[in-house]
Amino acid sequence: MIQRTLDVMNQLKTDDVAKIRAAGVIDLPTIQRYLNFHFSVTMDLFGADVSSNAATFYNTGLKGRYEETKQDDDHQLNDASYPVLEVGNGQLLTVQAPYLNALNERLRDDYVADAKGGIERWNKIIQKAGIPFILSAPHKAFNRKIGPLSAAKISPAGKVLSEAEWTHHHLEWLPSIEDRAFVSSLMGRVAERGKFANWIAAPARGINNQPVDFSYVRFN
Repeated sequence: MIQRTLDVMNQLKTDDVAKIRAAGVIDLPTIQRYLNFHFSVTMDLFGADVSSNAATFYNTGLKGRYEETKQDDDHQLNDASYPVLEVGNGQLLTVQAPYLNALNERLRDDYVADAKGGIERWNKIIQKAGIPFILSAPHKAFNRKIGPLSAAKISPAGKVLSEAEWTHHHLEWLPSIEDRAFVSSLMGRVAERGKFANWIAAPARGINNQPVDFSYVRFN
């Protein structure tokens, strides 16, 4: 998707959103807003920042950290702590919580690091195309709906906002109704072998180095 957008931007020699959308591709600012949305809702999937259930599931063998066997500690974590975020005095503060209760946060942090690595690969594609635009992951406290951070309004940069500031700016950071309608309008069916939706670039090669128009599915 990003590659196709870059190709059109260079063909048209413009970063004008209206012209890029008119060409039937998704502009980079809209991609950033969708990135912000999907990243933030994924943060909530890990659960509350401090959770007694997480401790219970860990102690009963139902939950573990990423690559648990490679962790250089006693794997009991009874006397260990882990940093979590809370809002105080109008800003985000880092406090220490019992590690067992903060396992969701540890897993969230590992996911954030992995996701940022993927975004950096996307940015290398953008850089290679010569487009002065950088995609970025929002702060992990942004747009949270679960846990203590759900009560706060926090910008993608990690700044605690007033309700008025959030209302004034949130459509700069999250997909609008118009964004969703535009993206939906592009979702046409393309079933011809070797053809792709206009908003997606053709792959450099097919699966298992087959030709791009290889007949992967047969109905005989």
